[in-house]
Amino acid sequence: MGLLEYRQHRRDCQRKQAERASKIATLPQPYLYPLSPQERMILGKSIQELVQDVHKQIARPVDILRAYGKVAIEAHKKTNCVTEILFPEAEEWAEREINLKGPLAGIPVSLKDSIQVKGFDITVGYSCHIGKPYVEDGSMVKILKDAGAIPFVKTNLPTTLLSFESTNDVWGRCTNPHNSKYSPGGSTGGEAALLAYGGSRIGIGSDVAGSVRAPAHFSGCYSLRCSTGRWPKMGVNTSMPGQEAIPSVFSPMARTLNDLTYFTRSFIGMKPWTYDYTVHPIEWRESMEKEYREKNKLRVGVMRTDGVVDPSPACARALEKVASALSAEGHDVFDVKPPSPYEALVIASQLLLSDGGQTFMSFFRTGELNDPGAAQMVFYMRLPRPIKYLYYLWVKYVKRDSIWAGLLRHWHPKSAYEYWQLAYRRESLKAKWFTWWSEEAKMDFMITPPNATPAVPHDGMHDAVSSCGYTFLFNLLDYPCGIIPVTHVDKSLDQLPPSFNVRKLNGVAKGAYKHYDATKLAGLPVGVQVVGRRLEEEKVLAVMERVEDALDKHGGRYQLMEVD
Repeated sequence: MGLLEYRQHRRDCQRKQAERASKIATLPQPYLYPLSPQERMILGKSIQELVQDVHKQIARPVDILRAYGKVAIEAHKKTNCVTEILFPEAEEWAEREINLKGPLAGIPVSLKDSIQVKGFDITVGYSCHIGKPYVEDGSMVKILKDAGAIPFVKTNLPTTLLSFESTNDVWGRCTNPHNSKYSPGGSTGGEAALLAYGGSRIGIGSDVAGSVRAPAHFSGCYSLRCSTGRWPKMGVNTSMPGQEAIPSVFSPMARTLNDLTYFTRSFIGMKPWTYDYTVHPIEWRESMEKEYREKNKLRVGVMRTDGVVDPSPACARALEKVASALSAEGHDVFDVKPPSPYEALVIASQLLLSDGGQTFMSFFRTGELNDPGAAQMVFYMRLPRPIKYLYYLWVKYVKRDSIWAGLLRHWHPKSAYEYWQLAYRRESLKAKWFTWWSEEAKMDFMITPPNATPAVPHDGMHDAVSSCGYTFLFNLLDYPCGIIPVTHVDKSLDQLPPSFNVRKLNGVAKGAYKHYDATKLAGLPVGVQVVGRRLEEEKVLAVMERVEDALDKHGGRYQLMEVD
């Protein structure tokens, strides 16, 4: 049975990759020509400008689609970021289905592979899902088409969707557009690579522990992790159906902040709660957006470390650059130490894997590649408890590493009783944060590193799998967070100090710093995370704009990759 299943797995993967290669090789003739001057003009316009051109019949949706289609193919050749090619179907949708009077008229939108599009599989990187095309669009795609947008590609991700890498047997390895030896992030890594390269302006991904934020940070684009209930969640496939302890949230990503804001405002303006029962009926609050765009003096908390893994020199420098720019603008910028981020990491990691990884492992066929980070988590989950307890004692009392020991101590599948206890701890921590933010910090927003380090090399999540606290924290709290690319790693400025000793770090930090080398990382993007309170997406986007304006005046904003 195992050998037969493995052979079927290999055949299915080869078939899917052959279908993609054939579709690229037989693209309609217009996609094969070099970019024209008119197409370069299209690529240089914001989506708001393009929508206005479509409304005025200055631009045709098919011309916009073909311009971005050409660059998407080049991005794919460089990074292997695309899974499904939808161009021929997209041209038909542009003719027959999309609303040319909508707020997103004519805009090509890229989608994470896990999103439901009629006529296409959702493999989520598992070969067992191949050959099962969906007969209708999911709610997200229906909204997009009714708004006038055109889905045109689906993008790469990791099996399990639990990694800051994006590799699987079905589609292969996705690489970082800045350096092919490094990950573009995950689990929405294909989106980040495509957006950073310029092959799309707008994409949609999902985030359960940082999966739209780490990719934006690793690859150099923008993203917004929405609160649950602001964005549809039906009409998708996932590696962990039924997992609601730390809900996955579908959220937007973009090449520019202007596009991210316009797209989010337009999408919520489509009243997504009329398409999907999981969405709260909350209109876009222009008053909140206006208040924080115009507020004279903002109170900005700076969380410089999560107390588990201190940020690397590159990430600390990016955070300080933002803090200094905001301070120079006259805002009240101050350091904060919030209620235990470490406790949040312990609670969130156990809740997310409360089934012991059984659900996401159930989709693997014999011999199918697992993500190295996810495989490491399963390894610890499956260790016999007596052995794990002895290891815990050795880590805590011999190595004197209470951080790593505390994560390992209860790393096993949970009973219903244990699950409820964890859920109670989660809600208690949320209450602590609510009180702390309201009564002690009294911030308008907070800035933090998105991750302790920039991008990891391929297979680096084997070591860095637990180093996700800067993003995972806000999944547990359900706070909206935006990522702004700020700078690039500098091999001179971002070296570790001579006194740095990796042997003195806790086990989580050792895994993160194993792959930090400023010389090798030079040129990779570094971002900053902007955090608001639950359901404050309008505020987060408004203050992201204030941050970028401050950077413009004091040190310069991030330079996007040029479209070839």
